Amino acid sequence: MLNITTIKALRKSHSITHRVTSDGHCQRNMAEVIEQDKIAAVHYVGTYPDGEEFDSSKGKDPLHFLVGHQQMISGFEEEMMGAAAGEKREFTLTPDRAYGERQEEAIQKVAKTDFGENADMLEVGMMMGAQTPQGMMPFTISEINGDEVTIDFNHQMAGKTLRFSVEVVGIRDATPEELAHGQIRVEPKSDDCGPSCGCN
Repeated sequence: MLNITTIKALRKSHSITHRVTSDGHCQRNMAEVIEQDKIAAVHYVGTYPDGEEFDSSKGKDPLHFLVGHQQMISGFEEEMMGAAAGEKREFTLTPDRAYGERQEEAIQKVAKTDFGENADMLEVGMMMGAQTPQGMMPFTISEINGDEVTIDFNHQMAGKTLRFSVEVVGIRDATPEELAHGQIRVEPKSDDCGPSCGCN
């Protein structure tokens, strides 16, 4: 029997290929730039090739990530390496540089009874997780046919080409504690009243 539990929240990661734009001339030999073991803070907008927006930091705090520690998909980091604070970059990530191609073997059919007490709450599109020897693996319920449930372990963004527009708003060295634990400490601004206060 699968050990299945509902995943309450899954953080989206993001990705990116070419064209670079800048507000001005960056003196890279003097400026702080994104590189290994730095903490980068960025604002971003992610869209599909048809222009549909799938994620954005607009109206929110910047996204912070520890460079080189697999907190972002590799294509995103590759495109942002060497960027200085204030610099803007635009790029496109093909699936092989983002969430990979869809794998048919990642789609399985299981009995509805495997979900135990959650069986009657199942809906198509619901995201859940299965406990495996490698840890919790998220999946999506893609079809329910009577007592049979089709589950898809492919990432929801697998097979998709993604475009990003990114602005670097801050760069700093990671502390020894952040490097050791992979946890970023973000100091709140003294005049920060929150992302929804309307003052940004």
